[in-house]
Amino acid sequence: MIDVTLIGTGGMVPLPERFLASCLIEYNGKSILIDCGEGTQISLHKGRLSMNRIDTILITHCHADHVSGLPGLLLTIGNQGRIDPLNIIAPRGSTKYLNSLLVVCGYLPYEIRIAELHDTKPQQFEQIGLNITSIPLKHHINCLGYSLELLLKPRFQPDMAKKLDIPVKFWKMLHNGNSVKVDDKTYTPDMVLGEPRKPVKVSYVTDSRPVKHIKDIVKNSDLFICEGMYGEDEQHDNAVEKMHMIFSEAATIAKEAEVDELWLTHFSPSMSRPEEFINYAAGIFPNTKIGKDLMTTTLKSD
Repeated sequence: MIDVTLIGTGGMVPLPERFLASCLIEYNGKSILIDCGEGTQISLHKGRLSMNRIDTILITHCHADHVSGLPGLLLTIGNQGRIDPLNIIAPRGSTKYLNSLLVVCGYLPYEIRIAELHDTKPQQFEQIGLNITSIPLKHHINCLGYSLELLLKPRFQPDMAKKLDIPVKFWKMLHNGNSVKVDDKTYTPDMVLGEPRKPVKVSYVTDSRPVKHIKDIVKNSDLFICEGMYGEDEQHDNAVEKMHMIFSEAATIAKEAEVDELWLTHFSPSMSRPEEFINYAAGIFPNTKIGKDLMTTTLKSD
């Protein structure tokens, strides 16, 4: 199971009831934080979400509304007694900006490990047991989205194993993908495993115009979290100028990528009630929800 919580859903400027865009992905006792704008740690506190379990912070890009909350968050984590290293992964060219933020932290009792990713081609890596693919985006500076997958083993079929007279002590080895030899017989995993299972998948995209990489990489996501800076189609030219999306563009990607559910986020501070514009998205992709701070869900395997 993967727990997903929107920590903040605002863009550019935090509001009293809407902190800046951020998201927490929890799996197997650890978590990944995507972005850390001003107010992120306040929202984490309000949601009673553990900061010390954060293993990795994925940065979409180094605009202030996505990284200015880092010093406070990192200091709080240090005050909670952390000694294990913390990973920060960000687009190419981000290290100098992130290091400048770390200067104001002074001493931290744990190591910060910064890694940069290509901003022109997808890269795959693994963190906390999740397979992650970066999504090159189109914004004013180097920017990435992220798609996180929990790969699932095919289900073990005990009836098949019993029918083949395979001793129980070898079942786990077969389930883990290893062949076993019993007397003169060799048993392979495909003899006792069921059909391949669809991964559990959550994808996060913000601060971008629509680009082909998004649809291709987020395809078949259980949950697609996407920016909707502006609600009305009439705001299209404004979105193009500022390199953001309107609701209908996010919904079109969700439809074409055949995702299960769309959450909109990263709303303009001028849009105080984004729910008033949901029809611009729901008319294209019905299973659309307006994101709210601390909105949460649990994604389960089939």
